[in-house]
Amino acid sequence: MEITIFGATGGTGVELVRQSLDAGHRVTVVVRDPARLPAELRDRVDAVTADVFDPAALEAAVKGRDAVLTAMGSRTGLKATTVCADSAHAIALAMAATQTRRLLMVSTSGQVADSGDGAIMRTVLKPLILQPIFKKVYDDMRAAERHLEATDLDWTFFRPSKLTNAELKLPYRTAVDRNIKHGLTTSRADLAHCMLRTIEDRSSIRRSISVAS
Repeated sequence: MEITIFGATGGTGVELVRQSLDAGHRVTVVVRDPARLPAELRDRVDAVTADVFDPAALEAAVKGRDAVLTAMGSRTGLKATTVCADSAHAIALAMAATQTRRLLMVSTSGQVADSGDGAIMRTVLKPLILQPIFKKVYDDMRAAERHLEATDLDWTFFRPSKLTNAELKLPYRTAVDRNIKHGLTTSRADLAHCMLRTIEDRSSIRRSISVAS
């Protein structure tokens, strides 16, 4: 397949690039600085330097692709940010303009407290601790999701737990449209693997998938 990856120089993005290449996909990455890609991956991808918030600048990078994957995230810590929302909006506009449909986006399980969580996580830890602490980050991610939900794109959201750099370990756990009980961590390798295997899964369109290692 031909795929485009946004956020390719971040932890999850690098793992997506590596696993995509190992699977034989042709990979385009949209980055501010190609030098930030690991040296062993740099010459194996088509790197596009573009403003991720400018839809017109993104059109060539998404046109004709089988799928677009975004692992965009803020580097501002707990400060207010619109990186996820603004990039999702721009990517969606570029995809609409080029009639590219399949979009997979990294979100987070922390922003949602639902029936998939254990009782303490659902009623105490998330609403009273995690969500207040990460409110600005979660607000950005919710806004990104709302942007995409308002489109007719074939989107899928991926909601990992706390991300780690552990190696790929099969099987990992997944759940559709709900969180995973006791799913406290997710390795970036597991998340990337799940995203790539879901690209051609039509049943995942306009759904959220939780992933836990």
